[in-house]
This record gives sequence, C-alpha cells and structure tokens, in this order.
Amino acid sequence: MPGDITVTCPACKGPSVFGPHNAWRPFCSERCRQHDLGAWASEGYRVATQASADDLSEDSGPTH
Repeated sequence: MPGDITVTCPACKGPSVFGPHNAWRPFCSERCRQHDLGAWASEGYRVATQASADDLSEDSGPTH
C-alpha cells in the first residue's frame, strides 16, 4: 500500500512491509515469525551477563 515502510525481516533478511495489513510484522511471513519463536522457545537467544561473586562461590565446589 502507498506510504507503507519496508524493513528488513529479522529472520530471513528479506524485505518486509511494516504496515497494519502485515499481520506478521516485523517479519515478512508467518514462517519467519514461527522460526523466530522457535529460537526463543529453544533458548537459542541468550543475554550475556557478568558472573557475580555468589555465582563464583557456588561453582567452586565443596569447602570442607
């Protein structure tokens, strides 16, 4: 439709219309949307964190 913005699909990197008539926006299709959901569900995406002092002490083993 005129005036719609085209963005890059996060899954396949193809063009995707970012408008109200694209039910899967920002994805280009339901397939790409489901692929991304599957990656989240299988913990394919992770956020890096710094280990805290408590985390390190738990991993150090028994302290007899």
